[in-house]
This record gives sequence, C-alpha cells and structure tokens, in this order.
Amino acid sequence: MSGFTGRLGGMNQTARWADFRSSAPEFAQTAEDRFGAFRHHVLATVRKDGSPRTCGLEVRFLHGELWLGMMPDSFKALDLRRDPRFALQANPGPDTGMGGGDVRVGGRAVEVVDTAAKGAYREEVEPPEPFHLFRTELTEVVRTYVEDETYLVVQVWKPGEPVRTLKRT
Repeated sequence: MSGFTGRLGGMNQTARWADFRSSAPEFAQTAEDRFGAFRHHVLATVRKDGSPRTCGLEVRFLHGELWLGMMPDSFKALDLRRDPRFALQANPGPDTGMGGGDVRVGGRAVEVVDTAAKGAYREEVEPPEPFHLFRTELTEVVRTYVEDETYLVVQVWKPGEPVRTLKRT
C-alpha cells in the first residue's frame, strides 16, 4: 500500500520515507548516509508571525520513517503543532568537504500521539523524557553536489515523480 497522501491544504502530494526509498533507493540511501554522517542537523519551521525559525535537531530513520524528536514545548515543536511545514538541512560537516553533497528534505511533520508508536520509538532511541515525536511526510528531497570538479548537479525527488537531475557548469 502506498503512503502517498495526495494534496493537503494546497500543499503538494506527500509521501513517507519508505515511499521515497522504494521509488529512488540509491538516492534515499545517499540521503540517509548524509544525515548519518553527523548527529545534529538544522530544522526550519514557521513562527506564529510567519517568519522562519531555524533550530538544531537530531533525526532518526526507523521502520521506514524519518522521525523528528524534540524537547517538550520547545519552540520548534510548538511551531510544527501550529503549522506542520518544515525544511530539514543535513549538517554540512566541517570545512567545505561536504562528502555526499548537500541534502535537504521538505514536507510536513505529523505529531505522533499513538502511545504504541511512541513507545516503540522510545525503546529504540531512549530519548530524554518527556518528548514530542513527529513523523514526516515528504514533499521533496534535494541533493546538490559537484561532479568531476566541473558540474553542479542537483537531484530532486517529489512524490509520484521520477528523480530529476539537473547539471550546470
């Protein structure tokens, strides 16, 4: 069964991480490896006044999902409860090496209130208690990297579409 959720309040079609992995396995693995290279990443949310907020965040890939865990009543959790749109930037790492390229994920975050799902996450991750847990629904995954020291390559995946690859010199 597909996790595609169709249009949502004017947003594009969304999909779960497992759908991305199924649709573009090599791209998904590269993205997971990029996020796995460092512990902390940057999450962008929308504040009450509509301006952007960026915060540090740890992410997990478990059971075909990309999970966002947060401290109770953190500003980022409150932002996502009010407006679920987010952008997540993989930590670029030290200096300018950026092995694996620059990876960004966009979508919406759905708070997990199901105690069984939250309990399963708790068992595997052992986060500080209490915590907010959000499951992501993707609208896009983007990777940017340099190929052969000549081309800037941009890969874009959106639910229901093949991966698009653009090259610039």
